[in-house]
Amino acid sequence: MKKQYFTLFLLLTFSIGQAQKDKFNLLIGTYTKGCESKGIYVYEFDSKTGDFSFKNASENIVNPSYLAVSQDNNFVYSVNENGAQSKVSSFGFDSASGKLDFINSQDSKGADPCYIINDDKNVIVANYSGGTISIFGKNTDGSLSEANQVIQHYGKGPNAKRQQGPHVHMVHFSPDRKFVLSNDLGNDKVYLYEYDANSSNKSLKVKDSVSVAAGSGPRHLTFSKDGKYVYLLQELNGALTTFYYSKGKLKKVGETTILAKDFKGTSSSADIHISPDGKFLYATNRGEANDISIFQILKNGNLESKGQTSTLGKKPRNFAIDPTGNFLLVANQYTNDIVIFRRDQSTGLITDTGKRIDLCSPVCLVFTKN
Repeated sequence: MKKQYFTLFLLLTFSIGQAQKDKFNLLIGTYTKGCESKGIYVYEFDSKTGDFSFKNASENIVNPSYLAVSQDNNFVYSVNENGAQSKVSSFGFDSASGKLDFINSQDSKGADPCYIINDDKNVIVANYSGGTISIFGKNTDGSLSEANQVIQHYGKGPNAKRQQGPHVHMVHFSPDRKFVLSNDLGNDKVYLYEYDANSSNKSLKVKDSVSVAAGSGPRHLTFSKDGKYVYLLQELNGALTTFYYSKGKLKKVGETTILAKDFKGTSSSADIHISPDGKFLYATNRGEANDISIFQILKNGNLESKGQTSTLGKKPRNFAIDPTGNFLLVANQYTNDIVIFRRDQSTGLITDTGKRIDLCSPVCLVFTKN
């Protein structure tokens, strides 16, 4: 009898453990000025069912539009996108409860920060309107030091409304963390910086830069799973460019578009990600398109279009694929919702689950350990 109870106990423990493995924290950054929002929201997300439940939220945080989580899962860093008064903030994070405790903030050293990354030593921020990259040191308690390096970009592009000056739109670590790549929408360039995590004031040193088509507006990029290719999404013309990557250098090998063949309206490319298995690439398009393009990644790194799917909302800013690859979530900024799609891992295609997270102006989605 005791043996039976012990076996049942083991089975119950195993099933609970498996259930927990299927659940992740979903952190959501929002804009707080256009509608009612507390800032950063934390939900529990079930990657088997697509179900979700609210866990916690920050209080009175101004426009935490983009987020990054520390590798140990103990801290969250956010930009506070607020014109010339923009800041960068740090929070203690309890992954079990989802509670966020504000630690400190620093001047972003550039207007309208729009992207943020971090490692054990530093937090690196792209300031869109300021055209700068700012590097902040991390203290042992997770707080941020003042900016120890600020890099100013220069130049402009032919689009007078959008490219009147430099607009740094992204910073992204290379897979080996030896380089940081940065897209500048304003001057149509991708910069490659050598990265020294331990430097006190010169963490980034420019190694190279690559120009793309004038007026294309490079916005976001992502690496292939094997690290050999970089896929660059351009906001102003919908181009999707493939580069071969090696040791801080990019070589263009192909280009396609995220625009449907029969599309005639205005477009505004937004976000780009690759599925966890490395087989499919997705990219969102705003404007009048409001869709997500799907591509199969071929063995030679080329992309084969699988068409477009409506995001079922307006201005699909950011999206995320859960770590298991079962679901793809799209943050529709203008319709104030996050649409949950189920993803077919063999075809890459997505279908609406009917499930929605209703939030004011969602901008950034980040999955972390529960």
